[in-house]
This record gives sequence, C-alpha cells and structure tokens, in this order.
Amino acid sequence: MSPGNSKSKSRFDGKIITDELAGSISRVEELAYILKVSDVMTSDIFSLHPENTMDDVMASMREHQISGLPITDTKNKKLLGLISTEDLIRALANHDESASISKYMTSDLVTVNSYDFLTEALKQFARTKVGRLPVLDVKGHLTGIITKGDVNNGLLNALQKDYQEEEVRRYRASHLFEDIESDRTSLLLRYDIKHLDFTHGGTASSNIKRALLRLGANPQLARRLGIAIYEAEMNLIIHTNNGGSIHVEIEQQQINAYIWDDGPGIADVEQAMKPGFSTATDDIRELGFGAGMGLSNISRCVDKMNLQSELGKGTHLSLQINLKREDSVGESYPKNK
Repeated sequence: MSPGNSKSKSRFDGKIITDELAGSISRVEELAYILKVSDVMTSDIFSLHPENTMDDVMASMREHQISGLPITDTKNKKLLGLISTEDLIRALANHDESASISKYMTSDLVTVNSYDFLTEALKQFARTKVGRLPVLDVKGHLTGIITKGDVNNGLLNALQKDYQEEEVRRYRASHLFEDIESDRTSLLLRYDIKHLDFTHGGTASSNIKRALLRLGANPQLARRLGIAIYEAEMNLIIHTNNGGSIHVEIEQQQINAYIWDDGPGIADVEQAMKPGFSTATDDIRELGFGAGMGLSNISRCVDKMNLQSELGKGTHLSLQINLKREDSVGESYPKNK
C-alpha cells in the first residue's frame, strides 16, 4: 500500500518544518526516514501452504518459536495469507485442529515493500493494529516478515552503530591539529548556498555545528554558532538573487565566519538590524520564514558582527566568536596565554 493510503498522522503532519521544530526531531524519528524495511525485516522465513492443517500450524509455531507465519502457494511461493496465534486459538476452541489452514487464515492482507522506509511500516502498524506485516520485493514476491520487535531492534542497532561511529569521528576530529606544526593552524569550512533552495536550508549550519562538536567544542558554543549560521544561511536563500557563500574558519581561540552574496543589497543596514524588520514576500512568510529576526538573532550569538552592503552589488557579513579557555577546540589551550 502506498503512504497516501494511510490515515495515521505523525506529529509533524501539516506543519512547516522550521528551525525550532526541526530541533525537536529525535534521532530515532530521523532514522525511520533513513532505514529501509529490508534493513530490519526477518528474511529467513518459514511458511506453510493452504492445504496444511491447524495441527501443522501448532507444531510449526512451537518448533520455530513464532507467533505467526505466512501462507504461500505450493508452486511459486506467492503470498496467499497469514496465520496467527489468535487463529490457532480459534481452531482449538472449535476442536478443529485437523481443519485446513485456508479455513482460518487471514487473506485480506496489508503488506509493505522491502524498499519502503521504516516510516511506512510504522504507519501500517498504527493504522491496522496488526503485529506483523509481510514484506514483498520489487516483483511482488514474499521476501520477509517485519514485526514491531524487528523495528525496535533495528532502531536500537542503528543507534548503537551511530554512537560508535560518532565516538570515532569525535576522537579523530578532536586530535586534528595535534600533529600539524605551524604558527597558525585553521580549519576552513566552505558552503555554497542556492537561492530559494529550502530543501537544503539548514544543512550548512547543521554540518558546522556537528563539526564543532566533533572538534570538542561545548554544546553551548556549537549552538551559538549554529544559530548564527542558520540565520545567515536562510538570508542567502530568501533575500539574494543567486544565493551566496559561507566560509567558517575555526582556530583554537577564535571562530570567524564570512557570508557574502552578489545582490540585491540592503537599502538601510541600520533599519535591517531592527528586530521584526523584513523584506520577505508573502509567499516566503507563508512558508514560515521571514519574521525579521535573522540579523538580530545573529548579533546575539556572536562577539563581533560587521555588516556591509551596497544596493545592486551585494552584502558581506563577517562574524567572530572569541573562545575562552574552556571553549577551545581541536587541542589544548596554549599554556603561555
């Protein structure tokens, strides 16, 4: 079934994903849009055929320690139905153990595809209240079974892998400068931002924030720079003709960011700095942006800010955050300072 047929709602349905809301999306929710059903399903499946009996079902469930299994055509393994513990209990209650599976199996099936994201399986679990879903491959053949337990185990394994990989990245990044001999060592991050590219809006700021955390910066510092860059990034997406560029230079004791574009420029820089002032169009405002707090938010997050703009030529914004001893990134703070 396609996602469009599901009536279940996520807590983000119908909402504009703004920076504030995006920050509330957990890693588990994010993984559900990354992992495929094939990543977590059980592919080593045991099946029976319609002519088997309910006695065969009971024996198979006991032997394989399962609570349900697919019923397939004898010749080509085409999925015909599902049989569950509940179905077996009904047969036992009727003293009907010798009845064929076809009498008790469920043939009105809800399935998912192996290439679907986990979100689709979660929607179907929520909508149908079933405990397991047959998984079909691109040809429509049965290729696995997915249960709520498979989903939980898959997410837990992915989170564990995430944690281990992140620890390795953090260690490598935090030791980045140690073996480099120079009078001044910098890490320069560069990003090109496209006009009206809301799909990738926030990507640069997220990457920069993640880089700082991996370098050993404290979360408060990473968030300060992340907010400042996010606001600047969205300004390039919304208010420019062709987008622009963001360069962030990270050093032990200081972080500098440079953001520029080639137009259209700001008519009154002083007025643009006032909270609530915005030149965003109604279309942009309907998307949840253009509230006029961008430059004001930036100035609150940095130690120094310089904005230069000329109509028809573009805008250049430079930012600086001075790092205290406890904020230094990459390696230890110089002892002679």
